Amino acid sequence: MIEIKNCTVSNIENALRGMRNPLDSWEKSDSITTDGKFILGPNDLKLARKLCAAGSDHRKFLRQIFVSLDITAPLYWWKEFDTYKVGTVANSTSTMHTIHKKEINESLFSCEKLDAERLALFKNYLDQIEQLRQQYLIDKDPELWIQMIQLLPSSFNQLRTCTMNFETLLNIYHSRKNHKLSEWRQFCDMILKIEYFDMIAEISSQSL
Repeated sequence: MIEIKNCTVSNIENALRGMRNPLDSWEKSDSITTDGKFILGPNDLKLARKLCAAGSDHRKFLRQIFVSLDITAPLYWWKEFDTYKVGTVANSTSTMHTIHKKEINESLFSCEKLDAERLALFKNYLDQIEQLRQQYLIDKDPELWIQMIQLLPSSFNQLRTCTMNFETLLNIYHSRKNHKLSEWRQFCDMILKIEYFDMIAEISSQSL
């Protein structure tokens, strides 16, 4: 399970102005901002696509287009996402501070691929953690809290607010679009829907 909300794109106007610095071609820029809405012009789009196709050394402007998004995903996915430490910043909900505040049940986990037999086993396992949680609320024994943390499955869903740039997203897309984890494939599909991304990078789920 993976979910993306509150996606915003920023600094694209400044990035595209800087894109024209190397050849002093600012007079050819045809993007405009109307009623607070940025509209990408055909001249700027053509140059952006040309630079994207020329490689990372030429598409530096992508590093100046920023994206912020709320991602909810299981810990086993976040473990792989943390590969992308360069160019990303994230603020997460705190497992350490909040694990005892909610009832421990399957709604907090990515367990949609489990069959009925294994889901029943998983629910029994979670019941054991829930018993520890309830006891911890009474006793406040830190040993009970540590046991909850150590027993917590990697399918536990965590929310993080992440900021990154278009270049990082492009690298993620190329590397992960055919990954065996369905969460990565879903994330890559979501990347293509981010405003301006598919248009500038000139990629699609069919052609890459």
